[in-house]
Amino acid sequence: MPEPTDHRIVVYLDEILADRGMTLVELSAKVGVTVANLSNLKNGHARALRFTTLTAICDAVDCSPGDLLGLDGRAAAHRRA
Repeated sequence: MPEPTDHRIVVYLDEILADRGMTLVELSAKVGVTVANLSNLKNGHARALRFTTLTAICDAVDCSPGDLLGLDGRAAAHRRA
């Protein structure tokens, strides 16, 4: 049985990748993170995110951490990169 979500962090990786015309496989090759781990992040199932991984993702898609992550309830204030 899946564990309930105990956080309000929203990940905008899917939208950012779509804006860039990039796939998870391409991002995986650029940042050195498995597709499975990126998929977990994209779907909000990741339990942790290293700053080095966050930096690598932001460098690969040319965004800032605030473009990639948000806090649920403030999603309306999010602006796409």
